[in-house]
Amino acid sequence: MSRPASPAQAWSALREGNDRFVRGEMAHPSQGIERRAELSSAQAPFAVIFGCSDSRVAAEIIFDQGLGDVFVVRTAGHVLDTTVIGSIEYGVDVLGASLVVVLGHDSCGAVAAATTALTTGEVPSGFVRAIVDRVIPSIVSLTGSAGGPGLASVDAATLGHEHVRHTVHMLQSYSRSLADAVEAGRCAIVGLEYTLTDGRVRLTESIGDVVEEPPVAP
Repeated sequence: MSRPASPAQAWSALREGNDRFVRGEMAHPSQGIERRAELSSAQAPFAVIFGCSDSRVAAEIIFDQGLGDVFVVRTAGHVLDTTVIGSIEYGVDVLGASLVVVLGHDSCGAVAAATTALTTGEVPSGFVRAIVDRVIPSIVSLTGSAGGPGLASVDAATLGHEHVRHTVHMLQSYSRSLADAVEAGRCAIVGLEYTLTDGRVRLTESIGDVVEEPPVAP
């Protein structure tokens, strides 16, 4: 199978893989002995997938990809820090990936915890709080203030959508190298949202030339 070379081709390959996953007709590509041997000296993934660590959202599985196809970075709640951004830049600048995916999902515990923290003041203990603190800016932007009845009235799907959208734009604004790659047409950044019940991803945000269908509103 040839390696997708452009952002649009990379998105098409991921979308087709997800379609196979949804239908239960996975091809399980790039998983044989020959592929393993081919990759022993180098890798050239066509996409970077930055997703939530949720055990139900395993990137290679839901996109039906194999060894060497995607460079995966995961944190709880797909929250960003400098090492995460550096890892994503490595995937694009060093390994040559032409697409960066921010992969969110419904029923995200990190988004729910951030909402609880803002509306009730209850925060988790230990370093889990650091995850919640990094989700809060995404959902506060919906109401323009921390807490209050305005945020409590926003449904969970909208909060999750806003967190994905906010993360996509944070990547572009925080990383000069990613912004330059997008401007040059070498890369694009997209936000995808995964539905746990049916296994389908949908495109909800994009920066760069990948859109073959309009993004879907939440």
